[in-house]
Amino acid sequence: MRKQEVRTGGEAGPGRGPGSPAGQVKALMDLLAGKSSQGSQAPQPLDGAPQSPLGPHGDDSRIQKCREALLNRVKGSPELGGPSPRLTSLLLLEGLTDLQLREHDFTQVETTRGGWPTARTITLDRLFLPLSRVSIPPRISITIGVAGVGKTTLVRNFVQLWARGQVGKDFSLVLPLTFRDLNTHEKLSADRLVRSVFPHIGESGLAAAAPPKTLLILDGLDECKTTLDFSNTVACTDPRKEMQVDHLVTNIIRGNLFPEVSVWVTSRPSMAGQIPGGLVDRMTEIRGFDEGEIQACLEEMFPEDHTLSDWVLRQVQADRALYLMCTVPAFCQLAGSALGHLRHSRPGPQDSGQWTPRTLCELYAWYFRMALGGDGQEKGKASPRIEQAAHSSRKVVGTLGRLAFHGLVRKKYVFYEQDLKAFGVDLALLQGSLRGCLLQREETLAALPAYCFLHLSLQEFLAAAYYYGAAKRAIFDLFTEGGVSWPRLGFLTHFRSAAQRAMQAEDGRLDVFLRFLSGLLSPRVNALLAGSLTVQGEHRGYRAQAAELLQGCLVPDAAVCARAVNVLHCLHELQHTELACGVEEAMRSGGLAGLTGPRHHAALAYLLQVSDACAQEANLSLCLSKGVLQSLLPQLLYCRSLRLDNNQFQDPVMELLGSVLSGKDCRIQRISLAENQISNKGAKALARSLLVNRSLIALDLRSNSIGPQGAKALADALKINRTLAFLSLQSNAIRDNGARSVAEALAANRTLSVLQFSSNSIGDGGAEALAKALKVNQGLESLDLQSNSISDTGVAALTGALCSNQTLISLNLRENSISSEGAQDLARALCSNSTLKSLDLTANLLHDQGAQAIALAMRENQALTSLHLQWNFIQAGAAKALGQALQLNRSLASLDLQENAIGDEGASAVANALKANTALTALYLQVASIGTRGAQALGDALAVNRTLEILDLRGNAIGVAGAKALANALKVNSSLRRLNLQENSLGMDGAICVATALSGNHGLQHINLQGNHIGESGARMISEAIKTNAPSCTVEI
Repeated sequence: MRKQEVRTGGEAGPGRGPGSPAGQVKALMDLLAGKSSQGSQAPQPLDGAPQSPLGPHGDDSRIQKCREALLNRVKGSPELGGPSPRLTSLLLLEGLTDLQLREHDFTQVETTRGGWPTARTITLDRLFLPLSRVSIPPRISITIGVAGVGKTTLVRNFVQLWARGQVGKDFSLVLPLTFRDLNTHEKLSADRLVRSVFPHIGESGLAAAAPPKTLLILDGLDECKTTLDFSNTVACTDPRKEMQVDHLVTNIIRGNLFPEVSVWVTSRPSMAGQIPGGLVDRMTEIRGFDEGEIQACLEEMFPEDHTLSDWVLRQVQADRALYLMCTVPAFCQLAGSALGHLRHSRPGPQDSGQWTPRTLCELYAWYFRMALGGDGQEKGKASPRIEQAAHSSRKVVGTLGRLAFHGLVRKKYVFYEQDLKAFGVDLALLQGSLRGCLLQREETLAALPAYCFLHLSLQEFLAAAYYYGAAKRAIFDLFTEGGVSWPRLGFLTHFRSAAQRAMQAEDGRLDVFLRFLSGLLSPRVNALLAGSLTVQGEHRGYRAQAAELLQGCLVPDAAVCARAVNVLHCLHELQHTELACGVEEAMRSGGLAGLTGPRHHAALAYLLQVSDACAQEANLSLCLSKGVLQSLLPQLLYCRSLRLDNNQFQDPVMELLGSVLSGKDCRIQRISLAENQISNKGAKALARSLLVNRSLIALDLRSNSIGPQGAKALADALKINRTLAFLSLQSNAIRDNGARSVAEALAANRTLSVLQFSSNSIGDGGAEALAKALKVNQGLESLDLQSNSISDTGVAALTGALCSNQTLISLNLRENSISSEGAQDLARALCSNSTLKSLDLTANLLHDQGAQAIALAMRENQALTSLHLQWNFIQAGAAKALGQALQLNRSLASLDLQENAIGDEGASAVANALKANTALTALYLQVASIGTRGAQALGDALAVNRTLEILDLRGNAIGVAGAKALANALKVNSSLRRLNLQENSLGMDGAICVATALSGNHGLQHINLQGNHIGESGARMISEAIKTNAPSCTVEI
């Protein structure tokens, strides 16, 4: 898009000739004032209305007349009086994506899964205002939206709100035009263009000395009968010169005509690409319905029958593909109408459930039955009315369908009476409900009615229905007008031609047409439309061959294109789902690696788009080769979460993925590349993509070999990237040099919140660099430094950072070399830090002295909620200190002391604290040398404690007596949810005590009694006892 210039002071114009910008502005203002630049006599309006001289209040009265005329023109708009929120806040775009430029509207919605990009928004009242104080208002604005999303409704709402003085207050005049209006002219000049909107413009004028600011609206560029050609159109600066409409529009957009007039164009995305990006100052997009708006739309369709609206909503929500398309308002209304008709005509739950549409074509078949006003030859009835309806439907397909088909081939979506007559469409036949369900009529400014199908997809459905019928008897190619006969005739020959042309259409305009054509061969659609559009049972002779023809279109290509994915949609419409189901089963069973053909690749790409399993995360681990990945790249763009672990990917694959992540279309939010073979070159390729990517929030590169150089490349990207929030570099041999690079990036980065850096041998040098970054970083919340050879020196630096850092929530220092000295430094930091919530010191060398220092700090600290001290050579002395701390601490919720020999004495101290503590919910005491006495103390504590939910005593020796003590506690305790007594020498007696106690306990949800020498028969008996006494409790025994 064109970069807008900085606002400056007034500048002198280049000249005052009639062709200069200043001259053109004066000409327009003279025209609006009812004057002619060649004299005092203005040109006659289009309708020949006489002009009258200016009145004393010409300016105000003229503007008021314009406002009144516009209010009269837009009355009756669907959303007048209260535009929906989605039409008052548009998405700001930086340009069109390849998907928008090259693909069908349905494909755009399906591929992006009905989601819209996370972009800035702009309200309707600021649509034509500068975005900042130093920018200027846009001259050329484009608003895009898929067919049926509400572009014309948006324009009408804006015009009405402007006429009421609520938006666009900077504009003195708004000239709304549609391309349906412009198509009625062969040639037009700029001044006739203005007067076509306001034929009375010459009655009294605006003073040329105070020229108003004007907005010219050109609604529906995709309906222009001629493609705009900015390369070959001759420049024209004379506002009175007549020229072809497309040339006139091109010169206005270029600024050759009326350069001071603001221009607002609306269009479907693919057609908006006709206007060079360098000429566009602002691009916006209308978003579709969200979940709540879909529900509201369906409820409004059936205001008197909430049961029906609820049923329709459930059907929409049950079919993910249908639900995605219902984000388009026009489609949502069409689907609601069809489903409502289905419910009325099949009122029984079993009947309506059996006929609920499973495909797009089935939905449209129900809609078409509704349009006919009956249910065809239902239940064998053949009344005259039904026969007449069947005859009418065949005539509609033969004429209106032919019109739809040839319009689709020629990219024509608006028709006039001469078009209808040329194709033999009988307007009398289209009166009433039939026309209301298929066509909409609109009066143009030239008083010539324009017709278009209610939605683009209806034109495609009728085109397919016409082609389906004509293909059974035509002896020439239906796509050409030459009438050349083919040596082989028959439906399948024509079907092959349609499939080939759809595959060759680069803009995908025949994709949905081919889906409908395929769907008309399915048994259910054939049954629905028998007697109106199809003959009962005729599909049987074509269905299998059509499926084979479609699969034959899936040839080996470098990439699976959208056309190939559309073939799978066609097979789904045909209800030939064996290929897709086979690949889906292979995805579930992990057998994708064995499916290497182009058909399988296309099916996989299709599933990535439509499968519920792939909607949240596409798991392609352990199954992809470089070739398969390369073929899937266009489809991977739109996967929100992508898991590609264990695929032996090397650096060249990262180049490919980097190109995907660099694309404007990219919607990938999370990507995991763990346990591949990525080196520094691959990391550099990914880093380059991070410089421009705006969607990725999580990148997992654990267990690769990116090294210090790869880490540096990623760190450089982090200095610029503003979206990545999660980065895992675990086990990548980054060392201290790489850690220093990442630390330097953290000093500048504000978005990364999770950094996993474990097993990288960064040592004290790397820890010191990261500590320095933590003193200034204000975004990082979780830092994982497990197994990095960090000693007390590194910990001292980190604890110094903790004293000032106010954002870090979780710090993992497990499996390092931290001694009691380092623990004392950490303790001092905990006394002052008020944000850290989780600290993991597992498998260090704290001993009692270090643990006691931590315990003392916990008396003061009221922020930490999770403390891991597993395997730190802690004994009873430190356990006593921790017990005393727990009596005072009110924040710690989880304490892990497993694999420390605290013994009965230490367990008793912790148990004593539990009688007073009301914060701890999880206590882990596995392999802690606890015997009967310790278990009895814990039992006494559980009898009074009301907050502990998890108690893990695995690998101790509490015996039968200890089991009895815990069993007695379970009879009165109501808070414990999980109890692990695995490998505790309980024996049969102890297990029975616990099982029996559960009859009075209704809170325990899980208990583990494995490894207690109970025996097979005893295990069955105890398991049954627990099921009887506590049916909601699961037992492992």
